[in-house]
Amino acid sequence: MVEENGSPAATRHYFVDEAGDGTLFGRRGKVLVGTPGCSRFFILGFADITDPTRLACELASLRAHLLADPYFAGVPSMQPGARKTALAFHAKDDVPEVRREVFSLLLRPGIRFFAVVKSKLKLLEYVRQRNQRDPEYRYSSKELYDHLVKRLFKEQLHKDARYRIYFSRRWKADRTEALRRALHTARARFAKQHGILSTAPIHIEARSPRDCACLQVVDYFLWALQRLYERREDRFVKLLWPMFRLVHDIDDTREAPYGVYYAQKKPLILAALEGLQEI
Repeated sequence: MVEENGSPAATRHYFVDEAGDGTLFGRRGKVLVGTPGCSRFFILGFADITDPTRLACELASLRAHLLADPYFAGVPSMQPGARKTALAFHAKDDVPEVRREVFSLLLRPGIRFFAVVKSKLKLLEYVRQRNQRDPEYRYSSKELYDHLVKRLFKEQLHKDARYRIYFSRRWKADRTEALRRALHTARARFAKQHGILSTAPIHIEARSPRDCACLQVVDYFLWALQRLYERREDRFVKLLWPMFRLVHDIDDTREAPYGVYYAQKKPLILAALEGLQEI
Protein backbone atom coordinates (compact mmCIF):
# COMPACT_ATOMS: atom_id res chain seq x y z
CA MET A 1 0.00 0.00 0.00
CA VAL A 2 1.29 3.48 -0.88
CA GLU A 3 0.26 6.90 0.38
CA GLU A 4 -0.85 9.61 -2.07
CA ASN A 5 2.53 11.34 -1.79
CA GLY A 6 4.25 8.15 -2.88
CA SER A 7 5.72 7.16 0.48
CA PRO A 8 4.95 3.75 2.03
CA ALA A 9 1.86 3.59 4.20
CA ALA A 10 2.79 3.15 7.85
CA THR A 11 0.19 0.84 9.35
CA ARG A 12 0.90 -0.43 12.83
CA HIS A 13 -0.59 -3.80 13.82
CA TYR A 14 -1.29 -4.44 17.50
CA PHE A 15 -2.66 -7.71 18.91
CA VAL A 16 -4.17 -7.50 22.41
CA ASP A 17 -4.97 -10.15 25.01
CA GLU A 18 -4.99 -10.56 28.77
CA ALA A 19 -3.75 -12.97 31.43
CA GLY A 20 -5.52 -13.63 34.69
CA ASP A 21 -9.10 -12.59 35.35
CA GLY A 22 -10.93 -9.53 36.60
CA THR A 23 -12.88 -11.39 39.28
CA LEU A 24 -12.79 -9.99 42.81
CA PHE A 25 -15.89 -11.35 44.55
CA GLY A 26 -17.97 -14.49 44.68
CA ARG A 27 -21.36 -15.08 46.17
CA ARG A 28 -22.43 -12.76 49.00
CA GLY A 29 -19.38 -10.60 48.42
CA LYS A 30 -16.79 -13.20 49.40
CA VAL A 31 -13.31 -12.16 48.27
CA LEU A 32 -11.95 -14.66 45.76
CA VAL A 33 -8.63 -13.04 44.87
CA GLY A 34 -5.85 -15.62 45.12
CA THR A 35 -8.16 -18.57 45.78
CA PRO A 36 -7.95 -21.57 43.42
CA GLY A 37 -9.12 -20.49 39.97
CA CYS A 38 -8.86 -16.77 40.69
CA SER A 39 -5.65 -14.90 39.88
CA ARG A 40 -3.81 -12.37 42.08
CA PHE A 41 -2.87 -10.21 39.09
CA PHE A 42 -4.54 -9.03 35.91
CA ILE A 43 -2.21 -8.38 32.97
CA LEU A 44 -3.11 -6.70 29.69
CA GLY A 45 -0.60 -6.83 26.87
CA PHE A 46 -0.13 -6.45 23.16
CA ALA A 47 2.29 -7.64 20.52
CA ASP A 48 3.41 -5.11 17.92
CA ILE A 49 4.05 -7.29 14.85
CA THR A 50 5.73 -5.93 11.75
CA ASP A 51 4.58 -8.62 9.29
CA PRO A 52 1.53 -10.38 10.76
CA THR A 53 0.67 -12.21 7.53
CA ARG A 54 4.05 -13.88 7.33
CA LEU A 55 4.09 -14.77 11.01
CA ALA A 56 0.58 -16.25 10.80
CA CYS A 57 1.71 -18.47 7.91
CA GLU A 58 4.74 -19.63 9.90
CA LEU A 59 2.59 -20.48 12.91
CA ALA A 60 0.18 -22.45 10.73
CA SER A 61 3.09 -24.30 9.10
CA LEU A 62 4.59 -25.15 12.47
CA ARG A 63 1.28 -26.45 13.80
CA ALA A 64 0.76 -28.62 10.71
CA HIS A 65 4.29 -30.00 11.08
CA LEU A 66 3.76 -30.87 14.74
CA LEU A 67 0.36 -32.45 14.13
CA ALA A 68 1.90 -34.70 11.48
CA ASP A 69 4.69 -35.81 13.82
CA PRO A 70 4.06 -39.37 15.13
CA TYR A 71 5.63 -38.32 18.44
CA PHE A 72 2.47 -36.33 19.23
CA ALA A 73 -0.02 -38.89 17.91
CA GLY A 74 -1.42 -39.80 21.32
CA VAL A 75 -1.33 -36.37 22.94
CA PRO A 76 -4.91 -35.45 23.93
CA SER A 77 -4.54 -31.71 23.30
CA MET A 78 -3.31 -32.44 19.76
CA GLN A 79 -6.50 -34.25 18.76
CA PRO A 80 -9.02 -32.29 16.63
CA GLY A 81 -11.87 -33.24 18.95
CA ALA A 82 -10.16 -31.56 21.89
CA ARG A 83 -10.35 -28.19 20.06
CA LYS A 84 -7.01 -27.10 21.52
CA THR A 85 -3.57 -27.28 19.87
CA ALA A 86 -5.06 -28.84 16.74
CA LEU A 87 -6.87 -25.55 16.11
CA ALA A 88 -4.56 -22.96 17.65
CA PHE A 89 -1.55 -22.64 19.90
CA HIS A 90 -2.44 -21.77 23.48
CA ALA A 91 0.39 -21.84 26.01
CA LYS A 92 -1.76 -23.13 28.88
CA ASP A 93 -2.98 -26.11 26.84
CA ASP A 94 0.10 -26.92 24.75
CA VAL A 95 2.44 -29.66 25.98
CA PRO A 96 6.00 -28.55 26.87
CA GLU A 97 7.51 -29.92 23.65
CA VAL A 98 5.06 -27.89 21.56
CA ARG A 99 5.57 -24.85 23.75
CA ARG A 100 9.31 -24.98 23.19
CA GLU A 101 8.83 -25.01 19.41
CA VAL A 102 6.55 -21.97 19.57
CA PHE A 103 8.98 -20.10 21.81
CA SER A 104 11.76 -20.75 19.28
CA LEU A 105 9.62 -19.31 16.50
CA LEU A 106 8.91 -16.16 18.50
CA LEU A 107 12.57 -15.33 19.10
CA ARG A 108 12.87 -13.20 16.00
CA PRO A 109 12.93 -9.58 14.80
CA GLY A 110 9.58 -7.98 14.03
CA ILE A 111 7.87 -8.72 17.37
CA ARG A 112 7.73 -6.26 20.25
CA PHE A 113 5.74 -6.93 23.41
CA PHE A 114 4.23 -4.40 25.84
CA ALA A 115 2.20 -5.04 29.00
CA VAL A 116 0.67 -3.42 32.06
CA VAL A 117 0.31 -5.36 35.32
CA LYS A 118 -2.40 -4.71 37.92
CA SER A 119 -2.43 -6.14 41.45
CA LYS A 120 -5.92 -7.31 42.29
CA LEU A 121 -5.25 -6.79 46.00
CA LYS A 122 -4.67 -3.09 45.25
CA LEU A 123 -7.77 -3.12 43.07
CA LEU A 124 -9.74 -4.63 45.94
CA GLU A 125 -8.60 -1.79 48.22
CA TYR A 126 -9.78 0.75 45.65
CA VAL A 127 -13.17 -0.90 45.22
CA ARG A 128 -13.76 -1.01 48.97
CA GLN A 129 -12.82 2.66 49.35
CA ARG A 130 -15.05 3.57 46.42
CA ASN A 131 -17.97 1.69 47.97
CA GLN A 132 -17.51 3.59 51.22
CA ARG A 133 -17.81 6.88 49.34
CA ASP A 134 -20.56 5.69 47.02
CA PRO A 135 -22.67 2.72 48.25
CA GLU A 136 -24.31 2.49 44.80
CA TYR A 137 -21.00 1.79 43.04
CA ARG A 138 -20.61 -1.72 41.62
CA TYR A 139 -17.30 -2.99 40.35
CA SER A 140 -17.16 -4.44 36.81
CA SER A 141 -14.29 -6.32 35.18
CA LYS A 142 -15.02 -4.30 32.03
CA GLU A 143 -14.13 -1.17 33.98
CA LEU A 144 -10.75 -2.72 34.84
CA TYR A 145 -10.12 -3.78 31.26
CA ASP A 146 -10.90 -0.36 29.80
CA HIS A 147 -8.78 1.39 32.43
CA LEU A 148 -5.78 -0.74 31.51
CA VAL A 149 -6.35 -0.14 27.80
CA LYS A 150 -5.92 3.57 28.51
CA ARG A 151 -2.72 2.94 30.46
CA LEU A 152 -1.28 0.46 27.96
CA PHE A 153 -1.85 2.53 24.82
CA LYS A 154 -1.19 6.05 26.11
CA GLU A 155 2.16 6.34 24.30
CA GLN A 156 1.48 3.98 21.40
CA LEU A 157 -0.94 5.87 19.12
CA HIS A 158 0.89 8.97 17.88
CA LYS A 159 3.71 7.90 15.55
CA ASP A 160 2.10 6.04 12.63
CA ALA A 161 -0.27 6.84 9.78
CA ARG A 162 -2.90 4.31 10.83
CA TYR A 163 -3.49 1.57 13.38
CA ARG A 164 -5.15 -1.83 13.23
CA ILE A 165 -5.79 -3.19 16.70
CA TYR A 166 -7.06 -6.73 17.20
CA PHE A 167 -8.53 -7.56 20.62
CA SER A 168 -8.97 -11.16 21.65
CA ARG A 169 -12.72 -11.64 21.96
CA ARG A 170 -13.77 -12.04 25.61
CA TRP A 171 -17.37 -10.82 25.79
CA LYS A 172 -20.52 -11.88 24.01
CA ALA A 173 -21.66 -8.28 23.57
CA ASP A 174 -19.93 -6.00 21.08
CA ARG A 175 -17.58 -3.69 23.03
CA THR A 176 -15.99 -2.00 20.01
CA GLU A 177 -17.23 1.46 20.91
CA ALA A 178 -16.15 1.16 24.54
CA LEU A 179 -12.67 0.12 23.43
CA ARG A 180 -12.59 2.91 20.86
CA ARG A 181 -13.40 5.45 23.57
CA ALA A 182 -10.65 4.04 25.79
CA LEU A 183 -8.10 4.29 22.97
CA HIS A 184 -9.08 7.86 22.11
CA THR A 185 -8.88 8.79 25.79
CA ALA A 186 -5.35 7.34 25.88
CA ARG A 187 -4.40 9.40 22.83
CA ALA A 188 -5.95 12.56 24.29
CA ARG A 189 -4.04 12.14 27.54
CA PHE A 190 -0.77 11.80 25.63
CA ALA A 191 -1.55 14.92 23.61
CA LYS A 192 -2.34 16.91 26.76
CA GLN A 193 0.89 15.82 28.42
CA HIS A 194 3.26 16.10 25.45
CA GLY A 195 1.55 18.49 23.07
CA ILE A 196 1.60 15.93 20.24
CA LEU A 197 -1.80 15.38 18.63
CA SER A 198 -2.45 12.47 16.29
CA THR A 199 -5.53 11.99 14.11
CA ALA A 200 -4.39 8.71 12.56
CA PRO A 201 -7.37 6.36 12.04
CA ILE A 202 -7.73 3.44 14.43
CA HIS A 203 -9.40 0.27 13.16
CA ILE A 204 -10.58 -2.12 15.88
CA GLU A 205 -11.58 -5.77 15.59
CA ALA A 206 -12.51 -8.40 18.17
CA ARG A 207 -11.20 -11.73 16.95
CA SER A 208 -10.66 -15.29 18.12
CA PRO A 209 -7.06 -16.60 18.34
CA ARG A 210 -8.19 -19.44 16.09
CA ASP A 211 -8.89 -17.09 13.19
CA CYS A 212 -6.27 -14.46 14.08
CA ALA A 213 -3.00 -16.32 14.55
CA CYS A 214 -1.04 -13.38 15.93
CA LEU A 215 -3.26 -13.38 19.00
CA GLN A 216 -1.64 -16.74 19.74
CA VAL A 217 1.68 -14.87 19.86
CA VAL A 218 0.58 -12.42 22.54
CA ASP A 219 -0.96 -15.33 24.49
CA TYR A 220 2.51 -16.87 24.79
CA PHE A 221 4.10 -13.67 26.04
CA LEU A 222 1.32 -13.15 28.57
CA TRP A 223 1.56 -16.74 29.77
CA ALA A 224 5.28 -16.27 30.41
CA LEU A 225 4.65 -13.03 32.30
CA GLN A 226 1.81 -14.55 34.30
CA ARG A 227 4.04 -17.47 35.37
CA LEU A 228 6.47 -14.93 36.79
CA TYR A 229 3.89 -12.94 38.75
CA GLU A 230 1.64 -15.77 39.89
CA ARG A 231 4.17 -18.57 40.40
CA ARG A 232 7.47 -16.69 40.71
CA GLU A 233 8.84 -18.70 37.79
CA ASP A 234 10.98 -16.49 35.55
CA ARG A 235 12.64 -18.80 33.02
CA PHE A 236 10.04 -18.15 30.31
CA VAL A 237 10.27 -14.37 30.66
CA LYS A 238 14.06 -14.67 30.54
CA LEU A 239 13.79 -16.63 27.30
CA LEU A 240 11.50 -14.11 25.61
CA TRP A 241 12.96 -10.97 27.16
CA PRO A 242 14.75 -9.82 23.95
CA MET A 243 11.26 -9.32 22.44
CA PHE A 244 9.91 -7.40 25.47
CA ARG A 245 9.89 -3.63 25.13
CA LEU A 246 7.99 -2.44 28.20
CA VAL A 247 6.23 -3.87 31.24
CA HIS A 248 4.56 -1.32 33.52
CA ASP A 249 3.80 -2.65 36.99
CA ILE A 250 1.47 0.12 38.06
CA ASP A 251 1.02 -1.03 41.67
CA ASP A 252 4.65 -1.59 42.64
CA THR A 253 4.95 1.88 44.18
CA ARG A 254 7.83 1.10 46.53
CA GLU A 255 10.09 3.54 44.68
CA ALA A 256 7.70 5.81 42.74
CA PRO A 257 3.96 6.57 42.90
CA TYR A 258 3.47 5.76 39.22
CA GLY A 259 4.84 2.23 39.61
CA VAL A 260 7.86 0.72 37.90
CA TYR A 261 8.76 0.36 34.23
CA TYR A 262 10.77 -2.64 33.06
CA ALA A 263 12.58 -2.45 29.72
CA GLN A 264 15.71 -3.78 28.03
CA LYS A 265 17.93 -1.59 30.22
CA LYS A 266 15.97 -2.60 33.34
CA PRO A 267 15.06 -6.28 32.93
CA LEU A 268 12.16 -7.82 34.82
CA ILE A 269 13.73 -10.56 36.91
CA LEU A 270 12.48 -12.59 39.85
CA ALA A 271 14.49 -10.59 42.36
CA ALA A 272 12.63 -7.42 41.31
CA LEU A 273 9.38 -8.83 42.68
CA GLU A 274 10.70 -9.74 46.11
CA GLY A 275 8.79 -7.95 48.83
CA LEU A 276 5.66 -7.27 46.80
CA GLN A 277 2.41 -7.61 48.73
CA GLU A 278 1.38 -11.24 49.00
CA ILE A 279 -1.86 -12.88 50.07
